Amino acid sequence: QVRLVESGGGLVQPGDSLRLSCAPSERPVSRYTLAWFRQAPGKEREFVAVHNRNNNHQYYADSVKGRFTISRDNAQNTLYLQMNGLKPEDTAVYYCATGTPILSNIRNPAAYNTWGQGLQVTVSS
Repeated sequence: QVRLVESGGGLVQPGDSLRLSCAPSERPVSRYTLAWFRQAPGKEREFVAVHNRNNNHQYYADSVKGRFTISRDNAQNTLYLQMNGLKPEDTAVYYCATGTPILSNIRNPAAYNTWGQGLQVTVSS
């Protein structure tokens, strides 16, 4: 079974930028639908963004649209989440995930069966 190796994360100030990376253990990255979710303390895991392998489209949560960008580098076999204009409410553990979602459930964490280890992102002044 594929494993997802994440890197990035950390402590930043409001307005700063951060980039998260997710590398599948098996190539090529283009064979996977890959998503980012996040979970804040005391809250449910929520959808952030996804790169859909079936139509090569990207989808975003309304809360991050215009600030976050999900992208895929086939040569590096890596998925990225570029986060700009970070806010304190973006503080959470971020997870990379893959599975076989369809468009109707692509934002549902239950549609994903493989998860990364999680990265802490803290936005605080």
